[in-house]
Amino acid sequence: MACGHGAPRAKNLPRKCYINWLRQGDMRPGFCGPDRRVLRGSEPEIPNWRFESASSGGRVSDDAAGLAVIVYKHCISTPKYSGIVSEQLEYSASTRVHPTALALLRECDLAAKASATQQFYERLLSGDTTLDAAVHILDPLDLPGRPAAPELVAPSSLKRRSMQSDAGRAVLLHALAHIEFNAINLALDAVWRFPAMPDAFYHDWFKVAAEEARHFFLLSARLAEFGHQYGDFPAHDGLWEMAERPRGDVLARMVFVLRTLEVRGLDASPPIRRRLAQAGDHASAAIFDVIIHDEIGHVLIGNHWFRHLCSESGADPHTTYVQLAEQYHAPKLRGPFNFEACRDAGFDEAELCALAGVDDIGSIQTTPISQ
Repeated sequence: MACGHGAPRAKNLPRKCYINWLRQGDMRPGFCGPDRRVLRGSEPEIPNWRFESASSGGRVSDDAAGLAVIVYKHCISTPKYSGIVSEQLEYSASTRVHPTALALLRECDLAAKASATQQFYERLLSGDTTLDAAVHILDPLDLPGRPAAPELVAPSSLKRRSMQSDAGRAVLLHALAHIEFNAINLALDAVWRFPAMPDAFYHDWFKVAAEEARHFFLLSARLAEFGHQYGDFPAHDGLWEMAERPRGDVLARMVFVLRTLEVRGLDASPPIRRRLAQAGDHASAAIFDVIIHDEIGHVLIGNHWFRHLCSESGADPHTTYVQLAEQYHAPKLRGPFNFEACRDAGFDEAELCALAGVDDIGSIQTTPISQ
C-alpha cells in the first residue's frame, strides 16, 4: 500500500505490500515486493519467513505472541518463527470490527476507504461481524492513510472565493469533501483506539463513519459536475491535528470531535446552504440538507457517550466540558449559532450557554436549520 505521506515508497515494484513491524512496542513501516523480500534495511532480519499470495488461503495461528506484523492486501505473511503473530486483513473477508476499522483508517485509496467503510457497516448491522471490545491494538505511526493529493498547506494560505461563480463553488465543495474525508478518519479512529467500551459505542462510530463516507461521495459527485475531483485544490490538516490533541482520552475526544468540530458544522452549514441556493445552485444546497440531518445525529451520539462517560466516573458534564476544552485548547465557537439544531442534538440550555460563552442565550444571534 503506497500512501501519499509518511511511509517510504518502494520504486518500480508493481505489487507492494505495506507492513508494520512491532517489536517491543516499536512500530516502523516497511515494504514487501513481488520477490517477497522486505525492502527496508532498518528492520531486524527475521529468519524463516515466507510470503504467500492472499489467494493461497494460508492461515496463521492466533496463539503466538511477541512481534506482530499486519500485512495488507497482496500478501499473507506466514511466519515459521516462534513468538511472531501475523494476520491477513482483507476488507471484504474480515469480520473483526477493531482491526478492520484500523485497516480502513490506514487505507490511502480514498474511494476504497469510503466504499469499504459503508460496506462493513452494513455487515455490522447484519450481525456478520466479530466485536471484541477488550482488544488492545498498538498505535501505528502512519495515521491516517490519505492519498498523495490534495496538497496540505497552512489554513491561513487558503483563500475564500465567492459562491456566485462555478470556480468558487468548486473550491467550496472540495473543502467540504476534505472535511468529510477527515470525519471518516476520525470516526474510524474512535472505533479501534478506545477499548473496553460498550458494543453500542463501536456501532455508533461505525455509523458515523459510514454516513460521513456517504457525504463524501455526494460532494465528490457534485464536484465532478464542475469538472473537478478531490485533490485538485489544496487543503489543510487542522481537523485531524486538532482531534489528535486528546489522542488517547476518549472523554476528551467526545468534547473535541462531536461537541466542538461537529457543532461548528451545525452552525456553519445553514448559511452556506442559503448562499448556494441564492446563487441558484440548488443541487449543491440539497446536499446540505442531507449533511445537516445526519450531523445532528452525530452530535447526539457524541453527547450520549460524553454523558455516559461522565456518569461512569461521577463527573459533572458541564464542568467537565469546560475543563477539557481548556486543557486541550478547544477552539472557541463563534456565532451565529444554530441553537435549534444543537437542542435537537441533545444539548441542554446550560451547555448551550457554555458553547456560546455567555450567561444567557436569549439575545444571541441564531441560525435556524432551514431558511
